[in-house]
Amino acid sequence: MVGSPLTILVDENPAHLRLDRFLHDRLAPDLSRSRIQKLIKCGDVTLNRQPTQPSAIPQTGDEIRLRIPEPVQLDVTPQSIPLEILYEDAHLLVVNKPPGMVVHPAAGNPDGTLVNALLAHCDDLSGINGIMRPGIVHRLDKNTSGLLIVAKQDQAHRFLAAQLKQRTLSRTYVALVWGHMPADSGTIHAPIARSPVHRKKMAVVEGGREAITHWRVEQRFPFCDRVQIKLETGRTHQIRVHLRHVGHPVFGDPEYGGREKRLGSIAPQFKSTAKQMLRILDRQALHATEIEFVHPHTQEKMQFTSGLPDDFNQIMAILAN
Repeated sequence: MVGSPLTILVDENPAHLRLDRFLHDRLAPDLSRSRIQKLIKCGDVTLNRQPTQPSAIPQTGDEIRLRIPEPVQLDVTPQSIPLEILYEDAHLLVVNKPPGMVVHPAAGNPDGTLVNALLAHCDDLSGINGIMRPGIVHRLDKNTSGLLIVAKQDQAHRFLAAQLKQRTLSRTYVALVWGHMPADSGTIHAPIARSPVHRKKMAVVEGGREAITHWRVEQRFPFCDRVQIKLETGRTHQIRVHLRHVGHPVFGDPEYGGREKRLGSIAPQFKSTAKQMLRILDRQALHATEIEFVHPHTQEKMQFTSGLPDDFNQIMAILAN
């Protein structure tokens, strides 16, 4: 697909899908929807030989032409940053990301990212997600810690991305939440999109993308619960948005209502303890603790686990005492 154009003749589009979704349904996992949107906006996708928009609706008989530009030399600088690598072979790595590390370069974070560290460690990373996100199969927020899979080869990346799409790649998290969940376990099924009020945040929005979060209470404390989370989908900020939506934001979360404003909701005798915990933890108490997937080359089922980082362990010790 790289270099020479791909031509698609639209035989039907009964669901009236937007152009970006129409192409994603046909080209995933080789191209992510965000990558397709960028190609359209850069003029590398035409509809009936004319520039177009991601929101255009292809009609029967339309001609879509897509060209993926030749890869340009990577302008992300390799940096010698320590990495905790749990597993590595010729096809992939499993990395334990510390809190505070951004996954890939972006505006405001040009370096010091996981990608910068990976480029110094590896000779090869997959190029499916573009030059700024080589090897990145899935992401974690800057201040969420835990396990990530990184693909070294495009074939491995496609195989792992297909597992994500088919929901067979299992991701388990541990979160500390304010208040008490209404039962011992449950599922949050609420669509997520960019917030219409705060454009840098996500929110539960009618008509947003399907988002499903399964949860189970592991331990209850006087003013918070330790909860195990399993993702069925992987929307941006999904766990944080869903837990806030049900009234139990992640403890310490500065963007989704998890800090000092919640102190008014707990009994007075617990406020000093909660304040002490917030001083220790300047981020959301959320950690990607387990990941399971099928290896793209050996077809072996693989499972990795990661213990809580120091700051999370410190606040759990305070609760235990």
